[in-house]
Amino acid sequence: MYKFYINLFSIFFLAGLSYLKAQGFPQQEPPNVVIIIADDISRDDFGCYGHPVIETPNIDRLAENGMRFDQVFLTTSSCSPSRVSIITGRYPHNTGAPELHSEIPEGQVFFPKKLKEAGYYTAQAGKWHFGSSPSKPAGIALEAFHRTGGGNHDGGGVSGSESWVKYLKERPREKPFFMWFASHDAHRGWDNKVSKTYLPKDVVVPPYMVDNQKTREDLVSYYQEVSRFDFFVGKVVEELKGQGVLENTMVIVMADNGRPFPRDKTRLYDSGIMTPFVVHFPNGIKKSGQVSNSLISTIDIAPSIIELTGADSSDRFQGISFLKVLEDPQTEIRKYVFAEHNWHDFSAYERMVRSQEFLYIENSLWQKANIGAADVLSGKAGQAMLQGKREGDLNELQNRIFKILQPKNELYEVNIDTDQFNNLSGKPAYQEIETKMKKILSRIFNSRLV
Repeated sequence: MYKFYINLFSIFFLAGLSYLKAQGFPQQEPPNVVIIIADDISRDDFGCYGHPVIETPNIDRLAENGMRFDQVFLTTSSCSPSRVSIITGRYPHNTGAPELHSEIPEGQVFFPKKLKEAGYYTAQAGKWHFGSSPSKPAGIALEAFHRTGGGNHDGGGVSGSESWVKYLKERPREKPFFMWFASHDAHRGWDNKVSKTYLPKDVVVPPYMVDNQKTREDLVSYYQEVSRFDFFVGKVVEELKGQGVLENTMVIVMADNGRPFPRDKTRLYDSGIMTPFVVHFPNGIKKSGQVSNSLISTIDIAPSIIELTGADSSDRFQGISFLKVLEDPQTEIRKYVFAEHNWHDFSAYERMVRSQEFLYIENSLWQKANIGAADVLSGKAGQAMLQGKREGDLNELQNRIFKILQPKNELYEVNIDTDQFNNLSGKPAYQEIETKMKKILSRIFNSRLV
Protein backbone atom coordinates (compact mmCIF):
# COMPACT_ATOMS: atom_id res chain seq x y z
CA MET A 1 0.00 0.00 0.00
CA TYR A 2 2.83 2.37 0.84
CA LYS A 3 4.43 1.94 -2.60
CA PHE A 4 1.05 2.55 -4.19
CA TYR A 5 0.78 5.92 -2.42
CA ILE A 6 4.30 6.93 -3.42
CA ASN A 7 3.56 6.22 -7.08
CA LEU A 8 0.29 8.08 -6.86
CA PHE A 9 1.92 11.11 -5.26
CA SER A 10 4.53 11.37 -8.01
CA ILE A 11 1.70 12.11 -10.42
CA PHE A 12 -0.51 14.36 -8.30
CA PHE A 13 2.21 16.57 -6.83
CA LEU A 14 4.44 17.16 -9.84
CA ALA A 15 2.92 20.57 -10.52
CA GLY A 16 3.24 21.74 -6.94
CA LEU A 17 6.81 20.55 -6.57
CA SER A 18 7.81 22.06 -9.92
CA TYR A 19 6.69 25.43 -8.56
CA LEU A 20 9.04 25.10 -5.59
CA LYS A 21 11.88 23.97 -7.83
CA ALA A 22 11.32 26.91 -10.19
CA GLN A 23 11.58 29.28 -7.25
CA GLY A 24 14.94 27.84 -6.28
CA PHE A 25 13.73 25.74 -3.35
CA PRO A 26 14.96 22.17 -2.90
CA GLN A 27 12.49 19.46 -3.87
CA GLN A 28 10.48 18.24 -0.91
CA GLU A 29 7.87 15.73 0.00
CA PRO A 30 4.36 16.96 -0.84
CA PRO A 31 3.76 20.03 1.34
CA ASN A 32 1.25 19.90 4.16
CA VAL A 33 -1.16 22.74 4.93
CA VAL A 34 -2.72 23.82 8.23
CA ILE A 35 -5.18 26.72 8.36
CA ILE A 36 -5.95 28.01 11.85
CA ILE A 37 -8.96 30.34 11.95
CA ALA A 38 -9.88 32.53 14.89
CA ASP A 39 -13.47 33.62 15.41
CA ASP A 40 -14.18 37.37 15.62
CA ILE A 41 -10.66 38.82 15.88
CA SER A 42 -9.61 42.00 14.08
CA ARG A 43 -6.28 42.33 12.32
CA ASP A 44 -4.58 44.65 14.79
CA ASP A 45 -5.28 42.48 17.84
CA PHE A 46 -2.17 40.30 17.63
CA GLY A 47 1.13 41.41 19.10
CA CYS A 48 2.91 41.08 15.75
CA TYR A 49 0.49 43.65 14.33
CA GLY A 50 1.43 46.14 16.99
CA HIS A 51 -1.21 45.76 19.67
CA PRO A 52 0.28 47.38 22.78
CA VAL A 53 -1.44 45.10 25.32
CA ILE A 54 -2.56 41.75 23.91
CA GLU A 55 0.15 39.09 24.09
CA THR A 56 0.34 36.51 21.30
CA PRO A 57 3.89 35.13 21.52
CA ASN A 58 3.25 31.99 19.48
CA ILE A 59 1.70 33.81 16.54
CA ASP A 60 4.37 36.51 16.80
CA ARG A 61 7.04 33.80 16.51
CA LEU A 62 5.38 32.43 13.37
CA ALA A 63 5.47 35.92 11.87
CA GLU A 64 9.13 36.38 12.81
CA ASN A 65 10.02 33.09 11.10
CA GLY A 66 7.53 33.43 8.28
CA MET A 67 5.70 36.32 6.63
CA ARG A 68 3.15 38.80 7.96
CA PHE A 69 0.54 40.09 5.52
CA ASP A 70 -0.84 43.55 6.33
CA GLN A 71 -3.42 43.96 3.56
CA VAL A 72 -5.55 40.80 3.58
CA PHE A 73 -9.30 41.30 3.32
CA LEU A 74 -12.25 39.08 4.04
CA THR A 75 -15.12 38.99 1.58
CA THR A 76 -17.57 39.57 4.42
CA SER A 77 -17.28 40.19 8.15
CA SER A 78 -19.79 37.50 9.11
CA CYS A 79 -18.98 34.02 10.44
CA SER A 80 -20.57 31.39 8.21
CA PRO A 81 -20.58 33.25 4.87
CA SER A 82 -16.95 34.21 5.40
CA ARG A 83 -15.94 30.58 5.99
CA VAL A 84 -17.96 29.39 3.01
CA SER A 85 -16.26 32.03 0.87
CA ILE A 86 -12.82 30.85 1.98
CA ILE A 87 -13.45 27.15 1.43
CA THR A 88 -15.06 27.67 -2.00
CA GLY A 89 -12.78 30.48 -3.19
CA ARG A 90 -15.85 32.52 -4.19
CA TYR A 91 -17.52 35.76 -3.23
CA PRO A 92 -20.43 35.27 -0.81
CA HIS A 93 -23.08 36.32 -3.33
CA ASN A 94 -21.76 33.57 -5.63
CA THR A 95 -21.62 30.79 -3.06
CA GLY A 96 -25.40 30.61 -2.67
CA ALA A 97 -24.84 31.13 1.06
CA PRO A 98 -24.24 34.88 1.41
CA GLU A 99 -26.00 35.43 4.76
CA LEU A 100 -25.47 34.18 8.29
CA HIS A 101 -26.52 30.50 8.61
CA SER A 102 -27.36 30.19 4.91
CA GLU A 103 -27.40 26.58 3.73
CA ILE A 104 -24.75 25.84 1.08
CA PRO A 105 -26.44 24.72 -2.15
CA GLU A 106 -25.33 21.75 -4.21
CA GLY A 107 -22.74 22.37 -6.89
CA GLN A 108 -20.17 24.31 -4.87
CA VAL A 109 -16.56 23.13 -5.08
CA PHE A 110 -14.60 22.89 -1.82
CA PHE A 111 -10.85 23.14 -2.20
CA PRO A 112 -10.15 20.58 0.59
CA LYS A 113 -12.09 18.04 -1.47
CA LYS A 114 -9.73 18.73 -4.36
CA LEU A 115 -6.85 17.95 -2.00
CA LYS A 116 -8.63 14.82 -0.80
CA GLU A 117 -9.00 13.63 -4.41
CA ALA A 118 -5.28 14.28 -4.92
CA GLY A 119 -4.33 11.92 -2.12
CA TYR A 120 -4.27 14.26 0.86
CA TYR A 121 -5.70 13.39 4.25
CA THR A 122 -8.09 16.21 5.11
CA ALA A 123 -9.57 16.98 8.52
CA GLN A 124 -11.56 19.71 10.24
CA ALA A 125 -11.50 20.27 14.00
CA GLY A 126 -13.18 22.96 16.07
CA LYS A 127 -15.94 25.33 15.08
CA TRP A 128 -17.78 24.13 11.96
CA HIS A 129 -20.18 26.85 10.75
CA PHE A 130 -20.19 26.01 7.07
CA GLY A 131 -23.78 26.86 6.27
CA SER A 132 -26.54 26.52 8.83
CA SER A 133 -24.70 24.39 11.41
CA PRO A 134 -22.54 26.42 13.82
CA SER A 135 -21.01 23.56 15.84
CA LYS A 136 -21.97 20.05 14.77
CA PRO A 137 -20.59 19.18 11.31
CA ALA A 138 -23.37 18.81 8.76
CA GLY A 139 -24.23 19.55 5.16
CA ILE A 140 -22.47 19.04 1.85
CA ALA A 141 -19.12 20.41 3.10
CA LEU A 142 -18.69 17.12 4.99
CA GLU A 143 -17.59 15.49 1.75
CA ALA A 144 -14.45 17.62 1.74
CA PHE A 145 -13.00 15.99 4.87
CA HIS A 146 -11.99 12.52 5.97
CA ARG A 147 -12.61 13.54 9.59
CA THR A 148 -14.63 16.29 11.25
CA GLY A 149 -15.62 17.34 14.75
CA GLY A 150 -13.87 18.69 17.82
CA GLY A 151 -16.14 21.67 18.41
CA ASN A 152 -17.05 23.00 21.84
CA HIS A 153 -19.77 20.34 22.14
CA ASP A 154 -17.59 17.55 20.81
CA GLY A 155 -14.38 17.29 22.81
CA GLY A 156 -12.87 20.57 21.75
CA GLY A 157 -13.44 22.38 25.04
CA VAL A 158 -14.92 25.84 25.31
CA SER A 159 -12.35 27.16 22.84
CA GLY A 160 -13.00 24.41 20.28
CA SER A 161 -9.23 23.98 20.09
CA GLU A 162 -8.45 21.10 22.40
CA SER A 163 -8.74 18.42 19.69
CA TRP A 164 -6.30 20.02 17.27
CA VAL A 165 -3.21 18.23 18.54
CA LYS A 166 -5.19 14.98 18.84
CA TYR A 167 -6.12 15.17 15.15
CA LEU A 168 -2.47 15.71 14.24
CA LYS A 169 -1.35 12.77 16.33
CA GLU A 170 -3.96 10.44 14.86
CA ARG A 171 -3.51 11.33 11.19
CA PRO A 172 -2.31 8.61 8.77
CA ARG A 173 1.45 9.13 8.47
CA GLU A 174 1.74 7.81 4.91
CA LYS A 175 -0.21 10.74 3.45
CA PRO A 176 0.37 14.47 3.23
CA PHE A 177 -2.31 16.34 5.14
CA PHE A 178 -4.56 19.36 5.17
CA MET A 179 -6.02 20.54 8.48
CA TRP A 180 -8.74 23.16 8.98
CA PHE A 181 -8.52 24.13 12.64
CA ALA A 182 -11.17 26.64 13.74
CA SER A 183 -11.45 28.16 17.21
CA HIS A 184 -14.55 29.46 18.96
CA ASP A 185 -12.28 32.14 20.44
CA ALA A 186 -12.95 35.02 20.54
CA HIS A 187 -16.68 34.71 19.87
CA ARG A 188 -19.01 35.71 22.68
CA GLY A 189 -19.90 34.51 25.33
CA TRP A 190 -16.70 34.90 27.13
CA ASP A 191 -15.00 32.19 29.15
CA ASN A 192 -12.29 33.64 31.36
CA LYS A 193 -10.57 30.47 32.57
CA VAL A 194 -7.28 31.24 30.89
CA SER A 195 -3.72 31.56 32.10
CA LYS A 196 -3.20 35.08 30.78
CA THR A 197 -5.11 37.90 32.47
CA TYR A 198 -5.42 41.59 31.69
CA LEU A 199 -6.56 44.59 33.72
CA PRO A 200 -9.33 47.02 32.72
CA LYS A 201 -7.00 49.99 33.25
CA ASP A 202 -4.62 48.68 30.58
CA VAL A 203 -7.01 48.13 27.67
CA VAL A 204 -7.18 50.35 24.60
CA VAL A 205 -10.73 51.62 24.00
CA PRO A 206 -11.38 52.68 20.37
CA PRO A 207 -12.86 56.19 20.11
CA TYR A 208 -16.09 54.86 18.61
CA MET A 209 -16.89 53.01 21.85
CA VAL A 210 -17.89 54.42 25.25
CA ASP A 211 -14.86 54.47 27.53
CA ASN A 212 -16.21 53.25 30.85
CA GLN A 213 -15.67 50.35 33.24
CA LYS A 214 -18.18 48.07 31.48
CA THR A 215 -16.50 48.50 28.10
CA ARG A 216 -13.06 47.96 29.62
CA GLU A 217 -14.18 44.76 31.34
CA ASP A 218 -15.63 43.57 28.03
CA LEU A 219 -12.36 44.23 26.25
CA VAL A 220 -10.44 42.41 29.00
CA SER A 221 -12.50 39.29 28.32
CA TYR A 222 -11.85 39.65 24.60
CA TYR A 223 -8.10 40.07 25.13
CA GLN A 224 -8.00 36.90 27.21
CA GLU A 225 -9.71 34.88 24.50
CA VAL A 226 -7.29 36.18 21.88
CA SER A 227 -4.43 34.99 24.10
CA ARG A 228 -6.10 31.60 24.54
CA PHE A 229 -6.33 31.25 20.77
CA ASP A 230 -2.60 31.99 20.61
CA PHE A 231 -1.92 29.32 23.24
CA PHE A 232 -3.50 26.61 21.10
CA VAL A 233 -1.71 27.86 17.99
CA GLY A 234 1.48 27.25 19.92
CA LYS A 235 0.39 23.69 20.74
CA VAL A 236 -0.18 22.96 17.04
CA VAL A 237 3.25 24.30 16.09
CA GLU A 238 4.87 22.30 18.89
CA GLU A 239 3.24 19.09 17.63
CA LEU A 240 4.20 19.76 14.01
CA LYS A 241 7.77 20.34 15.12
CA GLY A 242 7.76 17.19 17.23
CA GLN A 243 6.58 15.15 14.24
CA GLY A 244 9.37 16.61 12.10
CA VAL A 245 6.97 18.12 9.56
CA LEU A 246 6.95 21.81 10.50
CA GLU A 247 9.50 22.76 7.84
CA ASN A 248 7.34 21.35 5.08
CA THR A 249 3.99 22.59 6.39
CA MET A 250 2.38 25.84 5.35
CA VAL A 251 0.70 27.21 8.47
CA ILE A 252 -1.78 30.05 7.95
CA VAL A 253 -3.17 31.93 10.95
CA MET A 254 -6.16 34.19 10.30
CA ALA A 255 -9.69 35.13 11.42
CA ASP A 256 -13.17 34.93 9.89
CA ASN A 257 -14.37 38.45 10.76
CA GLY A 258 -13.71 41.45 12.97
CA ARG A 259 -13.87 41.68 16.75
CA PRO A 260 -17.42 41.44 18.23
CA PHE A 261 -17.75 45.09 19.17
CA PRO A 262 -19.67 48.08 17.78
CA ARG A 263 -18.53 49.27 14.34
CA ASP A 264 -16.31 46.20 13.91
CA LYS A 265 -18.03 42.85 13.33
CA THR A 266 -20.10 42.73 10.10
CA ARG A 267 -18.89 46.18 9.03
CA LEU A 268 -16.81 47.00 5.94
CA TYR A 269 -14.30 49.28 7.64
CA ASP A 270 -10.81 47.89 8.20
CA SER A 271 -11.58 46.96 11.82
CA GLY A 272 -14.27 44.59 10.55
CA ILE A 273 -13.10 43.40 7.15
CA MET A 274 -9.31 43.14 7.55
CA THR A 275 -8.00 39.84 8.84
CA PRO A 276 -4.66 39.07 10.46
CA PHE A 277 -2.79 36.78 8.11
CA VAL A 278 0.46 35.13 9.12
CA VAL A 279 2.08 32.48 6.91
CA HIS A 280 4.82 30.19 8.22
CA PHE A 281 6.37 27.88 5.63
CA PRO A 282 10.16 27.36 5.91
CA ASN A 283 10.34 25.32 2.71
CA GLY A 284 8.38 27.92 0.75
CA ILE A 285 9.45 31.32 2.10
CA LYS A 286 12.93 32.35 1.05
CA LYS A 287 13.50 35.03 3.68
CA SER A 288 11.74 34.99 7.04
CA GLY A 289 10.45 37.96 8.99
CA GLN A 290 9.27 39.94 6.00
CA VAL A 291 6.06 41.95 5.76
CA SER A 292 3.87 42.16 2.66
CA ASN A 293 1.51 45.01 1.82
CA SER A 294 0.23 43.26 -1.28
CA LEU A 295 -3.56 43.31 -1.51
CA ILE A 296 -4.91 39.80 -0.89
CA SER A 297 -8.49 38.56 -0.72
CA THR A 298 -9.46 35.48 1.26
CA ILE A 299 -10.85 33.99 -1.98
CA ASP A 300 -7.16 33.79 -2.99
CA ILE A 301 -6.48 31.08 -0.39
CA ALA A 302 -8.11 28.27 -2.37
CA PRO A 303 -6.15 28.73 -5.63
CA SER A 304 -2.93 29.30 -3.68
CA ILE A 305 -3.19 25.99 -1.84
CA ILE A 306 -4.25 24.20 -5.00
CA GLU A 307 -1.18 25.54 -6.82
CA LEU A 308 1.11 24.67 -3.92
CA THR A 309 -0.07 21.07 -3.68
CA GLY A 310 -0.48 20.41 -7.39
CA ALA A 311 -4.08 19.29 -6.93
CA ASP A 312 -6.58 19.79 -9.74
CA SER A 313 -7.97 23.29 -9.82
CA SER A 314 -11.49 24.42 -10.64
CA ASP A 315 -12.84 27.18 -12.82
CA ARG A 316 -15.25 27.85 -9.96
CA PHE A 317 -12.48 29.48 -7.91
CA GLN A 318 -12.54 33.25 -8.32
CA GLY A 319 -9.34 34.12 -6.49
CA ILE A 320 -5.72 34.58 -7.54
CA SER A 321 -2.82 32.55 -6.16
CA PHE A 322 -0.56 34.57 -3.83
CA LEU A 323 2.36 32.10 -3.90
CA LYS A 324 4.54 34.59 -5.79
CA VAL A 325 4.28 36.92 -2.80
CA LEU A 326 6.03 34.32 -0.64
CA GLU A 327 9.10 34.76 -2.86
CA ASP A 328 8.85 38.54 -3.09
CA PRO A 329 6.55 40.27 -0.54
CA GLN A 330 6.27 43.33 -2.79
CA THR A 331 4.67 41.37 -5.62
CA GLU A 332 1.29 42.79 -6.61
CA ILE A 333 -1.33 40.21 -7.57
CA ARG A 334 -4.40 42.46 -7.57
CA LYS A 335 -5.24 46.17 -7.51
CA TYR A 336 -8.59 45.86 -5.74
CA VAL A 337 -10.35 43.74 -3.16
CA PHE A 338 -14.11 43.44 -2.77
CA ALA A 339 -16.40 42.67 0.14
CA GLU A 340 -20.07 42.70 1.10
CA HIS A 341 -22.33 43.05 4.14
CA ASN A 342 -25.53 41.03 3.96
CA TRP A 343 -28.09 39.99 6.57
CA HIS A 344 -26.54 39.11 9.93
CA ASP A 345 -29.25 39.40 12.60
CA PHE A 346 -30.22 42.73 11.01
CA SER A 347 -31.02 43.56 7.37
CA ALA A 348 -28.04 44.90 5.45
CA TYR A 349 -26.94 45.29 1.85
CA GLU A 350 -23.56 46.97 1.47
CA ARG A 351 -20.88 46.52 -1.18
CA MET A 352 -17.23 47.56 -0.91
CA VAL A 353 -14.21 48.01 -3.15
CA ARG A 354 -10.81 48.90 -1.72
CA SER A 355 -7.49 49.81 -3.29
CA GLN A 356 -4.21 50.63 -1.59
CA GLU A 357 -5.33 54.26 -1.32
CA PHE A 358 -9.13 54.36 -1.12
CA LEU A 359 -12.13 52.56 0.35
CA TYR A 360 -15.53 52.98 -1.30
CA ILE A 361 -18.82 51.62 0.12
CA GLU A 362 -22.34 51.66 -1.29
CA ASN A 363 -25.27 51.08 1.06
CA SER A 364 -28.57 50.06 -0.55
CA LEU A 365 -30.36 49.94 2.82
CA TRP A 366 -29.28 53.39 3.93
CA GLN A 367 -32.72 54.00 5.46
CA LYS A 368 -31.84 51.61 8.32
CA ALA A 369 -29.43 51.81 11.23
CA ASN A 370 -26.18 49.90 10.76
CA ILE A 371 -25.81 48.35 14.21
CA GLY A 372 -23.98 45.16 13.25
CA ALA A 373 -24.54 41.78 14.88
CA ALA A 374 -26.91 41.04 17.77
CA ASP A 375 -24.08 39.86 20.01
CA VAL A 376 -22.35 43.21 19.51
CA LEU A 377 -25.08 44.99 21.47
CA SER A 378 -25.65 42.20 23.98
CA GLY A 379 -22.20 42.57 25.53
CA LYS A 380 -21.07 45.14 28.08
CA ALA A 381 -19.59 47.46 25.46
CA GLY A 382 -22.80 47.33 23.42
CA GLN A 383 -24.90 47.92 26.52
CA ALA A 384 -22.77 50.97 27.31
CA MET A 385 -23.52 52.26 23.80
CA LEU A 386 -27.26 51.69 24.21
CA GLN A 387 -27.25 53.41 27.59
CA GLY A 388 -25.36 56.35 26.14
CA LYS A 389 -27.87 56.59 23.31
CA ARG A 390 -30.81 56.61 25.74
CA GLU A 391 -29.20 59.27 27.89
CA GLY A 392 -27.92 61.37 24.99
CA ASP A 393 -24.29 61.01 26.04
CA LEU A 394 -22.80 59.62 22.83
CA ASN A 395 -20.56 61.79 20.71
CA GLU A 396 -21.13 62.05 16.97
CA LEU A 397 -18.75 59.22 16.10
CA GLN A 398 -20.21 56.83 18.69
CA ASN A 399 -23.77 57.61 17.60
CA ARG A 400 -23.20 56.77 13.93
CA ILE A 401 -24.26 53.12 14.12
CA PHE A 402 -27.71 54.17 15.38
CA LYS A 403 -28.32 56.96 12.88
CA ILE A 404 -31.18 56.89 10.46
CA LEU A 405 -30.46 57.75 7.73
CA GLN A 406 -27.05 56.15 6.98
CA PRO A 407 -24.78 57.42 4.19
CA LYS A 408 -25.65 56.02 0.78
CA ASN A 409 -22.04 56.28 -0.31
CA GLU A 410 -18.80 56.40 1.64
CA LEU A 411 -15.29 57.20 0.44
CA TYR A 412 -12.17 57.19 2.60
CA GLU A 413 -8.53 57.92 1.88
CA VAL A 414 -7.21 55.05 3.95
CA ASN A 415 -3.55 56.02 4.22
CA ILE A 416 -4.54 59.29 5.87
CA ASP A 417 -7.78 58.24 7.56
CA THR A 418 -6.74 54.81 8.86
CA ASP A 419 -9.92 54.35 10.93
CA GLN A 420 -12.26 55.58 8.20
CA PHE A 421 -13.88 58.39 10.16
CA ASN A 422 -13.92 61.16 7.50
CA ASN A 423 -16.35 60.42 4.66
CA LEU A 424 -15.15 62.14 1.46
CA SER A 425 -18.08 61.07 -0.71
CA GLY A 426 -19.58 63.99 -2.62
CA LYS A 427 -16.61 66.30 -2.09
CA PRO A 428 -15.59 67.96 -5.39
CA ALA A 429 -11.88 67.26 -4.91
CA TYR A 430 -12.60 63.49 -4.81
CA GLN A 431 -15.28 63.29 -7.50
CA GLU A 432 -12.99 61.65 -10.07
CA ILE A 433 -11.76 58.90 -7.77
CA GLU A 434 -15.28 58.26 -6.44
CA THR A 435 -16.63 57.89 -9.97
CA LYS A 436 -13.82 55.46 -10.79
CA MET A 437 -14.37 53.33 -7.68
CA LYS A 438 -18.11 53.30 -8.29
CA LYS A 439 -17.62 51.95 -11.82
CA ILE A 440 -15.22 49.25 -10.64
CA LEU A 441 -17.63 48.17 -7.90
CA SER A 442 -20.57 48.04 -10.32
CA ARG A 443 -18.63 46.06 -12.90
CA ILE A 444 -17.61 43.41 -10.38
CA PHE A 445 -20.88 42.91 -8.53
CA ASN A 446 -23.02 43.04 -11.66
CA SER A 447 -20.83 40.58 -13.57
CA ARG A 448 -21.95 37.00 -14.04
CA LEU A 449 -18.31 36.00 -13.72
CA VAL A 450 -18.22 36.68 -9.98
